[in-house]
Amino acid sequence: MKQFQVPQFITVEDKVVGPFTVKQFLYVAGGAIIVGIAYKFLQAFLFFPIAAVVGSLAAALAFLKINETPFPIVVRNAFLYLTRPHLYIWKQEARKKPTAADTAKKQEPGIKSMPKLSESKLSDLAWSLDIEEKMRQ
Repeated sequence: MKQFQVPQFITVEDKVVGPFTVKQFLYVAGGAIIVGIAYKFLQAFLFFPIAAVVGSLAAALAFLKINETPFPIVVRNAFLYLTRPHLYIWKQEARKKPTAADTAKKQEPGIKSMPKLSESKLSDLAWSLDIEEKMRQ
């Protein structure tokens, strides 16, 4: 009978381009291309802020995880949350006024019988002390 090796790390993506996965490489390469185009066509006072924003966004998309969730999924979930309609439903329930029967039930002691002997004498002693304390009240 043939034996086949079962992959152990199926949730880990393969490193294809150096130390990067395909997605990470595409995010970093896309950010680098946008920064290169901005360098070619923009003046220095416009280039540096745009390069900082685009570079940090590309790095965040490639490497950042929030609570073990990749940043692109966090951005997608935030976008969907902001664009979809929200429907919050709250139905207030009327409070019940306590009756005389309810107050009488609360005043009765909760423990009426003592349990059978258990294996531990310490737990039996603790149980009996708790019962005596409740009977005094």
